[in-house]
Amino acid sequence: MKTNDHEVIFAIVNSGFAEDVMDIAREQGVRGGTILNARGVVKEEAAAFFGITLHQDKEILMMVVEKSLRDNVLNAIYKKMGMAKKAKGIAFSLPVSDVAGLAPAIEPKEETQV
Repeated sequence: MKTNDHEVIFAIVNSGFAEDVMDIAREQGVRGGTILNARGVVKEEAAAFFGITLHQDKEILMMVVEKSLRDNVLNAIYKKMGMAKKAKGIAFSLPVSDVAGLAPAIEPKEETQV
């Protein structure tokens, strides 16, 4: 299905922090994501220049989200899991042109009065 309404957010964090990022994203309305195990690579000179510590084990959290959620999700991840935090996280989004298999948003049920 063609779409202009979705983006994929990638959050790359030190190993062990992807679930925490997912919790932050859920607070912003994201319904789910996929965690991939990864390994970071960087030249030692670049690490020294940027003043970062090398942690090779990484996790990548991918979340397909409605565009209306993107900015709030990225800002929340940055504030709570950014490079200045222990997770050493970076997050970015890319447009999605086609999507299949997404569950429709669940509308809250109205409460009935007795």
